[in-house]
Amino acid sequence: MAKAFKVHNMYSKTGIKKVASTEAQHEALSKLGYIHTPPKKKDSPLKKKGDAPSRKKSKGYYAKVKKGKGTGEKAGGGMTAKGVAKYRKDNPGSKLKTAVTTPPSKLKKGSKAAKRRKAFCARSKSWKSERGLAARRKWNC
Repeated sequence: MAKAFKVHNMYSKTGIKKVASTEAQHEALSKLGYIHTPPKKKDSPLKKKGDAPSRKKSKGYYAKVKKGKGTGEKAGGGMTAKGVAKYRKDNPGSKLKTAVTTPPSKLKKGSKAAKRRKAFCARSKSWKSERGLAARRKWNC
């Protein structure tokens, strides 16, 4: 004699809960990958102090040195796309973006990129160090 079907919850891998009220629904949910136990919660995206990503040039996260070695002016003036991608992966919710390196004459006036460039140039006007001047050159300030 078969057991009577009991209404129960089923969960997707992402934690979405569905109620299986019939055997047909249960079979359909099973085929879609739903299981009987809820997935375990992952650790909080908030990290402990000191878990910041490495910003070493040797790992390829900063613009390459064109001639010789060094920091500041010779470092290239900012993070590479690879470095920004790693930073955003390690820091969920980050809005960090790469520099707007397009020449101002090629930017459409009033576009998002033009506004970002203009804001950066205004914000960094007082930067006098080698590194700051290199960044301003990269942004075409």
